[in-house]
Amino acid sequence: MKLNIRRSLSTKLGITTLLLAIPIFILSLGILYLQSQYIVRKTAMERANSALDATMQRLELSLGLVETATNSNSWLATAYPTPDSLLAVSRRVVMFNSHISGCSITTEPDFFPQRGRYFSVYTVREGDSVVTAVEAPYEYFEKPWYKVPKTLRKACWIDPFDDYNEGTLSNKEMIASYCKPLYGRDGNLFAVISTDLSLRKLNEIIVREHPYPNSYFIMTGADGRFFIHPDTTRLFVKTIFTDAEAMQQQEVADLGREMTARKAGSRRVTIDGVSTVVCYRPLPGTAWSLALVCPERDILKGHYILSNILAPIVIAGLLLILLFSMRIVKRAISPLYHLLDTTRQIAAGQYDTAIPRSHRRDVVGRLQNSFVAMQEAIDQRAKDKQQVAEETTLRNEELAKATQMAEEADRQKTAFIQNMTHQIRTPLNIITGFAQVLRDSHGQMPEEEEKSVMTMMDYNAKTLNRMVLMLFDSSDTGFSEELNCRRNEYVSCNEVADSALGAMMLHFPDMPVQVDSELPDDLCIHTNRLYLMRSLRELLYNAAKYSDRQHVRLRLTQTADRVLFVVEDRGPGIAEEYIENLFNPFVKVNDLSEGLGLGLSLTHRHIMNLGGELTLDTDYHDGSRFVIWLPKK
Repeated sequence: MKLNIRRSLSTKLGITTLLLAIPIFILSLGILYLQSQYIVRKTAMERANSALDATMQRLELSLGLVETATNSNSWLATAYPTPDSLLAVSRRVVMFNSHISGCSITTEPDFFPQRGRYFSVYTVREGDSVVTAVEAPYEYFEKPWYKVPKTLRKACWIDPFDDYNEGTLSNKEMIASYCKPLYGRDGNLFAVISTDLSLRKLNEIIVREHPYPNSYFIMTGADGRFFIHPDTTRLFVKTIFTDAEAMQQQEVADLGREMTARKAGSRRVTIDGVSTVVCYRPLPGTAWSLALVCPERDILKGHYILSNILAPIVIAGLLLILLFSMRIVKRAISPLYHLLDTTRQIAAGQYDTAIPRSHRRDVVGRLQNSFVAMQEAIDQRAKDKQQVAEETTLRNEELAKATQMAEEADRQKTAFIQNMTHQIRTPLNIITGFAQVLRDSHGQMPEEEEKSVMTMMDYNAKTLNRMVLMLFDSSDTGFSEELNCRRNEYVSCNEVADSALGAMMLHFPDMPVQVDSELPDDLCIHTNRLYLMRSLRELLYNAAKYSDRQHVRLRLTQTADRVLFVVEDRGPGIAEEYIENLFNPFVKVNDLSEGLGLGLSLTHRHIMNLGGELTLDTDYHDGSRFVIWLPKK
């Protein structure tokens, strides 16, 4: 009876597995086929773009070497504009740069009167030798390599051209020139230096890498004219647009427009009847574009091979499914072995060992679920004990941290009271002392000395009043300050800046302050005048107090939605280690300095409640620069 049940279960499992696996297998193969085509195409595009980028880097390096050689020697021609000096510079550029095929320096008309209207020196590389000469007079002023940089008033690359003239000193191959206008000390153009790079060398750099057997590079100029192409009959006489017209292909014309517009990208284009993928990039510093053309038959070659071997894979897969269904039968009772291993681990103390819950209704399934319930109960009890231990540890840590915070708060309170007592006692002692002096020497003290004493008493009285107001202000926190800082006033930015400046001048009457406002007088914002004025006054007070007493600046400017108040000074600035806690209360850069360490903390709080932000400009190194921005609305 047991044997029949086992055989019946084996048959059911085998048939069910086979029926489920076959459609899933076929669907998976279909998805794999499509995905492989996508991956092959994507990989090919990445490979082509990588090859194009590598070639672009080599081109930029070669062009950069020409530009560097030209720029690093042109100053000699500018510094010493003599015929001999121009000859030497031209020869120096070619002689010391083996990749350069020629260099010419042509002057403006009659620049050297003794030489006539024309003066042009030219150096050309002929094999292993370098030849330099003064060219015979000819009308070079309309040549592109002279006219274009002169018109643009900057250095530029000229499209490749044929510079060969029979019987003259000239390059015997197509060249691309880097041309730079030269200006004298009076700022006037006096010559153009033109450094030549042979098109052959450009082509050698470009064709060095081929990602696919039939791939090739093309390069076009500003008008789409080919000057690098595997079909030499198209060079310099055809453009990419003439090819598009000849083939009546709009997609090629669109590619040409993209390349002449100096755009980068990738396109699938049919060229000469062949479906290709074209990756193109503009060459920086020039009007040229480089493109890599890769036929799709090369790109998808591996995918075609995959298609040929797909049929054997399907047959092999079906055989594997059959074998797999047979193994399912043997694994029907495998949960029993798994339960045996799990119970051994639990007995060894691994209470969190997971047992999967079974949905089977046979004896094996019910037995497995009973073990699951037992393991969960054991694991839960172990976790409860561990949680109690962790909570005890956490509470002990929190108690220790609370004790430490209480001790720190007590220390800070003591330090603050001591500092406040010292800061208030100092001006109070000065006022008391000077009052005693005035009383004892009434009518006997010189007027100038008496005025000085009164000024000192006034300064310390204001300092004492400022500290008392600051203590009162610091106690107004939370909801109370939010009520006081309601932005229900329409305040003129320039007027509140003048008020803050006047309040600061009460403490520093002789302090020169530069005020620069880019705001119109009628520019007003919704804010709280009192708290904004207090904030500006505190920043100006600190700037005057810690600066060199000569350079304090208040600048007002605006953006589309903000108004900015910038206060800067020239002084010792703020050390980097204090910046993080700069706006915390009771923080002082120097414990011996005057003040309670509340000014910047209160200013930061006021500005935040006004809906703005106070920041320290860390890019300013001549002293300190604080920036307040507030919304216009």
